[in-house]
Amino acid sequence: MPELPEVETSRRGIDPHIRGQTIARSVVRQPQLRWPVSPQITALMPGQTVLGTQRRGKYILIETTAGHIIIHLGMSGSVRILPAGAPAAKHDHIDIVFTHELMLRYTDPRRFGCVLWSEDAIAEHPLLARLGPEPLAEDFDTSYLFRLSRGRKTPIKSFIMDSHVVVGVGNIYANEALFMAGIRPLVEAGSVSRVRMARLVACIKQVIAHAITVGGTTLRDFVGGDGKPGYFQQSLLVYGRGTEPCKQCGGILQEVRLSARSTVFCKRCQR
Repeated sequence: MPELPEVETSRRGIDPHIRGQTIARSVVRQPQLRWPVSPQITALMPGQTVLGTQRRGKYILIETTAGHIIIHLGMSGSVRILPAGAPAAKHDHIDIVFTHELMLRYTDPRRFGCVLWSEDAIAEHPLLARLGPEPLAEDFDTSYLFRLSRGRKTPIKSFIMDSHVVVGVGNIYANEALFMAGIRPLVEAGSVSRVRMARLVACIKQVIAHAITVGGTTLRDFVGGDGKPGYFQQSLLVYGRGTEPCKQCGGILQEVRLSARSTVFCKRCQR
């Protein structure tokens, strides 16, 4: 599943190609995604200019002169910049074609993503309004996470993966950040001290920032919006390495299932 760094990589990949460009038309081949594709994508797009792109959590927001296109990549989706008129494959569901003869193509084999439209204040959209802070934002800090965790018996890994707590800390990055912070994923969130929580916040920021810098993690079929793969996988410390030696102490990494997700940790290095 594309996570925050992959989504941000995709946004950065498409932005310079569509910013300031005028939309000529939109083609919707498959309107049934996670939710039906908004009809405005075809009805309102011709003649609109793209003012820029943003990301909120794992949503790509394309601002136009008439409103926002909201894109979620789901479990297997991607966006690409291609020449207008490039032949469509089976899972190429939506094309937004620009007057400069390039197009933005949305591909989604599993159809768990979405392409929606909003003319209202984008921060108030139902999909975005209740999201937690961005992990790299200033308001995601030790005081915030420590205060929110008090009294919570939820495992710390599940806690930081809750998008109402903080957005974009997916399974890969939660595993990595907890290892870097020396915190075992199964401990209760409310039992983590302020000092250890400060370390965890710093590690979340570090791992997310690094993953964005190197273009995300290439797992299965993800590549960025510019067609280039991510390289964070090459620096994974624990994720996907269950039963292998810990790179820090040499002990054997443990792998368990937590909320149906693979969770890898080191019994020596994480307490």
